Amino acid sequence: MSAIAAAAVTGALLLCAAAPPVAAQKEKKAAPQRPPAASALFTDVTSQAGINFHLTCGSKEKLYIMDAMCGGVAVFDYDNDGWPDIYFVNGATLDEFKAGKGGAGKLYHNNHDGTFTDVTEKAGLGRPGWCFGAAVGDYDNDGWDDLYITCLTGAHLYHNNGDGTFTDVTEKAGVGNAGRWGTSAAFGDYDRDGHLDLYVANYVDLDLNNLPAFGSTPFCQYRGIPVSCGPRGLTGSRDRLYHNNGDGTFTDVTEKMGIDADSYYGLGVIWADYDGDGWPDVYVANDSSPSLLYHNNEGKSFTETALTAGVAVSSDGREQAGMGVDFGDYDNDGWPDLVKTNFSDDANNLYHNNGDGTFDDRAGAAGFGAVSIPFLAFGVRFLDYDNDGWKDIFVADGHVNPQVDEHPLGITYAQRPLLFHNLGKGKFAEIGLQAGPALRERRVSRGLAVADFWNDGALGVLLTNLDGSPTLLRNTAKPRGHWLRLKLVGTRSNRDGFGARVEIVAGGLKQVDEVRANSSYLSASDARVHFGLGPATRVEELVVRWSSGLVEKRTGLDVDKEVVVREGEGQAVSSQAEEGGQSRP
Repeated sequence: MSAIAAAAVTGALLLCAAAPPVAAQKEKKAAPQRPPAASALFTDVTSQAGINFHLTCGSKEKLYIMDAMCGGVAVFDYDNDGWPDIYFVNGATLDEFKAGKGGAGKLYHNNHDGTFTDVTEKAGLGRPGWCFGAAVGDYDNDGWDDLYITCLTGAHLYHNNGDGTFTDVTEKAGVGNAGRWGTSAAFGDYDRDGHLDLYVANYVDLDLNNLPAFGSTPFCQYRGIPVSCGPRGLTGSRDRLYHNNGDGTFTDVTEKMGIDADSYYGLGVIWADYDGDGWPDVYVANDSSPSLLYHNNEGKSFTETALTAGVAVSSDGREQAGMGVDFGDYDNDGWPDLVKTNFSDDANNLYHNNGDGTFDDRAGAAGFGAVSIPFLAFGVRFLDYDNDGWKDIFVADGHVNPQVDEHPLGITYAQRPLLFHNLGKGKFAEIGLQAGPALRERRVSRGLAVADFWNDGALGVLLTNLDGSPTLLRNTAKPRGHWLRLKLVGTRSNRDGFGARVEIVAGGLKQVDEVRANSSYLSASDARVHFGLGPATRVEELVVRWSSGLVEKRTGLDVDKEVVVREGEGQAVSSQAEEGGQSRP
């Protein structure tokens, strides 16, 4: 057992078994500290958009642990027409899976008019199976984003051929994650060689022919109610880190880099340079075990620092059941903060980055923690829904045990999402009940992705829902502020620009963000960087710190538009790029 595990176990609570009485509290509809600056009206436009997808995930009763964990989604522009498309990951039932069948995922093409067309068959992405998560990244730098899908007993890498079709290149690439139940995955260039590497979070090792019986042990009880078993009592599955060799293949460097030696229950993963040293680090949200923060030692190795950084366990030393993750600078101090969602009976975490390699959980003080206790949260994203220049937070909720509806526990199986409006000065107000009927509706949600699906400057939200249709939420309130959207194109850096730090100054307010696609729970969002600008009508300065080491500046940008930022075309401020990198057109 590692030092981090030993420190955490001392005060651990069994989050998926007997829960503390505090969870019995019913949700309180507390008023915001002050009214939000703009109305946050989101409208469900799923049907009008032509999205006809049904997420299958095990039995309706959720007899086994995998029955409740599906629901990834990827939002990416697969055909490079400038409009975000959607891929839904699908699951199966146990009988279907054993018979070599199962639900197939679906790819929807954005028609530029608010509607989508199912192009799955044409794209070659209709393979049946029991799959969970999706990651997006241009692993071969050919200018077309590729798709990685995690499944119950392995994974698939689909190469984007650039003609609307995909080819399964898993075996050739060497990223099959064979025999493992993969959950979230994320592309990131950890050694800054210009080629995207791949981190895959794995959950538990299962023998599908000898699954633990429903309600059979103390690990199969929730507040005295028989439920599905796990993850406690099951064997964890070790995460994998794959290094991109630059020739279409990857090398498994998990053991070499010392990744997840204790085989925790991995669910959420994200790359982010949390300490500003220019090297992408990785954070993993683990279920019912300490979460992990790997500090990148200049691409040569990783040091696990979650306990000393303050992001491994709860503030009182308990292991938590982490689900989804995202990084974002919610207080505009220049440092990326971390949000993590957890099981019900526990508050979600809002870790403030102190700028010295450590974090403080300020969920309580920020008005983010207490309201989340009755909810079981999965997907999560920072987003500036009202374009006021301050990042808000959207959380997808839904319990894992439908049996809770049969008992007076003060919690429900289907749950509404949470929308936290950023009030500034480190404070949030949860305004979901005021944001329109679509946010008052209860669902059993899992995946969550964010994108400007309509290219109108207002960020929309996409939720996946167990045993049902997804929910596409259009931000129909008039945005309060102006906006700027940036699409980065790397030449020396990886083509997607993943890991680049973007800084803007507009109206006297400085904001920072980092380019990535993969975060939340099992999901990938639009990698274009969106900034709300409030009343500012001009962006005075834009600085991009590319992963190659090149730092470039642009000045005097117009607002309310998308700008393509190509590496090497700005005013060079400095360059720490290492020799040997090759520029691409």
